[in-house]
Amino acid sequence: MFAINLDGHAELRPLQPWHAAEFAEHRERAYEHIVPWVGAGFAKDDASLVLQRYADKYAKDAGGIWGIWLEGKLVGGVLLVSFDLRSGVSEAGCWLEPAAVGRGLITRAATVLLDWVILERGIERVEWHTNARNAPSIAVAKRLGMSLDGTMRSAFPSASGERGDMEVWSVLAPEWRALRSAASDADKAAVDALATGFLSLFTNVGGVVPDLSRIHELFVPDGVIANGGPRAGLFSLDAFIAPRQELLTSGELTEFSEWETWERTEFFGDVAHRLTRYRKQGVLRGEPFTGSGTKSMQFLRTKDGWRVTAVSWDDDRFAS
Repeated sequence: MFAINLDGHAELRPLQPWHAAEFAEHRERAYEHIVPWVGAGFAKDDASLVLQRYADKYAKDAGGIWGIWLEGKLVGGVLLVSFDLRSGVSEAGCWLEPAAVGRGLITRAATVLLDWVILERGIERVEWHTNARNAPSIAVAKRLGMSLDGTMRSAFPSASGERGDMEVWSVLAPEWRALRSAASDADKAAVDALATGFLSLFTNVGGVVPDLSRIHELFVPDGVIANGGPRAGLFSLDAFIAPRQELLTSGELTEFSEWETWERTEFFGDVAHRLTRYRKQGVLRGEPFTGSGTKSMQFLRTKDGWRVTAVSWDDDRFAS
């Protein structure tokens, strides 16, 4: 079974009939939170019936449902209420229990779903139907780049028994492709900035006093740094910082800088890998030197943006 990482702590997976007991427990926790906004069938029908209904839709290529597990606990999900390749139109939706609100999980999960629906399956229009008073759902539609097509009065029969106006939002395939292209450019720019920021931390040219504690701004809290070669080692951030801060500020190593000469960055959803070649130069104990090597950098998209998770490097053995 596939599982797509959403933020390092949450996964998106198919929600299948054999999850019925887990789904029922989750729905009980979420009931008061979602009942004004979802249909009576989803909120009140037997859990196994709901999941079988969507399993049947998926088998007919007419819809589907996927759950979000946070730290191994089912907390919400996204679904395709309808999926019609002939007309090129699909309707997507979502739900979430209160404990998982505020982490951006629905936006990330819906992005995965729309990528599949539009980029892989060829749907031309994805709709998002929501109660006009459901501000969080409307906010998700906006974050997904959707446009408000209109409002249908008294068209939303919620599970709570109250009728409400229904807003219809949508995104078209060309719009989604443009948004995803722009997002890819933004992701690359963010990773470029992290890589450049990491290398620049070590500069002490012209009497600049480096502050290596700023590494914590670039990395996830449990990030690691490793080097190869005869003095190979694996370091926590703090263990890495202390000796290098001393080296760069004691006068032993001066006029030091390093920079990228080549890089290749690959993205895989919310993780990225950068392979880079670098050059460096400085004056060590009064002797000028130059060198080069290779770095491997790992990145993760977090709720606070892209962060470095790991860096490893190896200097060329015969530096020039």
